[in-house]
Formats: sequence, C-alpha cells, structure tokens
Amino acid sequence: MAADHTRTAILLAAERLYAERGFADVTMRDIVAAADVNLAAVNYHFGSKDELIAELFVSRSLVTNRERLNELKTAEEAGGGRARIDAIFAALVGPTLRGCLGPDKQRSDAARFMIRASIESVPPIRKIKNREVDHLKRFAAAMRRSLPDHDDVDLFWGLHFALAMAHQTIRDSERLNKLSEGRCDLNDVQGIINRIVGVSVLALTGRAKARA
Repeated sequence: MAADHTRTAILLAAERLYAERGFADVTMRDIVAAADVNLAAVNYHFGSKDELIAELFVSRSLVTNRERLNELKTAEEAGGGRARIDAIFAALVGPTLRGCLGPDKQRSDAARFMIRASIESVPPIRKIKNREVDHLKRFAAAMRRSLPDHDDVDLFWGLHFALAMAHQTIRDSERLNKLSEGRCDLNDVQGIINRIVGVSVLALTGRAKARA
C-alpha cells in the first residue's frame, strides 16, 4: 500500500507540474519535492523522466480511447452493425474535445496535461502516438462499413483530418478566441464537436449532414 501511495503521489505531482509549466521546465527534483518523496523512489517506480511522461500520457489516453470505442460500439449497435458516418466522427473526436475543453475541464490538471501533450512535441509522447494506432484502425474499419463505395485512402485522410481539426482546436483555442473576438464560443464543446463532425462529413461525402 505504501508503494502504491508513493507511485500515485509521484504521478499526481508530475501531472500538475507538467500541466502548469510544460515538459522542458520541470526536473525530476521538482517532482520529488512536490510529491514529498526521494529521488530513489522516482527512479524505482519509473526509471526516467521520459518513462514517467509516457506512463502519464498512456494512462490518460487509455481513458479517452475507451470512451471513443464505447461510443463507436453504441453507434454501430444503433445502426445494426453499420454506424452513420457522422456518429463515427463524433465518437472519434468527442471524447478528446470534452476532456480538454470547457470551463470546468480546462482547469483540471488532467486536461491541462493533455493540452500540453498536444502542444509540445516530446519524444516519449510522439513515440506512443506513432505506435498506438490499433483503436484508430477500428474507426477506419467502421468508416469502411459506413461508406463502402469510398476509396480507403480517402477514408484514412478523412479520419486524419478530423483528428487534426480536434487537436488544432485544443492547441490554438486562445488564438481562435482572439481572432474571432470571442464570437467563436469555445465553451460550447458540443457545438465545436458538431462543427468538426459536419466539416469531416462534408469533406468525405460532399454533403453536410446534421447530427440528430
């Protein structure tokens, strides 16, 4: 139990510091001091700063990916095994946007950590993103069932663009707010999801489709 408590304390302290200051400006000694543990404990549980960052990112990503796949499953069940393309895109981008945007989420350490992970390119996170694509393959397969007459390459680009729009919105929400002089409501998370889904559907099918 003591070891579990120490490990949790390290993870929570690291997440808060990375969320506040970014990955480059936080040292292992900063984490040790914030968690009130010794350096040997951090090395024992995680081995290195990169491994600590990777574990934090994986733990948060697993929650998001589980939510994505649950929403995809629900959409496919509703469609008798063939989900509507707008529902597929909503399942793909919705959990990420809901997890990072909105007045409540943006103040949480978990959300701010994931926003940092989206903004700052650090090797351990980049390596995980490039390697862990199995859940995205399930979305590609669902898109293929939804749009059987479409070329696979177009479907992959459609998936990629939808993810890119979601991540860009998270990364540059402040700039969009300034550019639009506040007219783009970044607290309306469902509205943002609907816009990204609408553009993604339009890009693939050539026609807009409003979600029910």
